[in-house]
Amino acid sequence: MTLTPKATNTILYCIKWVETVTFYRNVLELPITFESDWFVEFSLGGTAHISIADERRAGIKSSGGQGVTITMQVDNIEESWTLLRERGAGVGPIKSHSWGAKVFYFFDPEGYRLEIWSPMP
Repeated sequence: MTLTPKATNTILYCIKWVETVTFYRNVLELPITFESDWFVEFSLGGTAHISIADERRAGIKSSGGQGVTITMQVDNIEESWTLLRERGAGVGPIKSHSWGAKVFYFFDPEGYRLEIWSPMP
């Protein structure tokens, strides 16, 4: 028998819940698949999701972004960088990595690091 997930969801527990939900909704413009007064689930495409939970209502506390990087592959890194910069995401420079990708980093309001990457041609 093997484990065969039908969907995945990463849950980020947040102190700055309202600001973080607003960031994923308005800056990244991710579609909402579920919403309550303390928990919002966003689609990352296909069966992948990311949820923002208010730590005041959850049994798990925020890590303040420590030790977490959320990676997202895009088709056009330059367009993504420009779009997020224009939306005020505080993106860092695009860098080339030895593993054959171009990447840039930025942080959500809770301090979780996001990496946007695209394979190099």
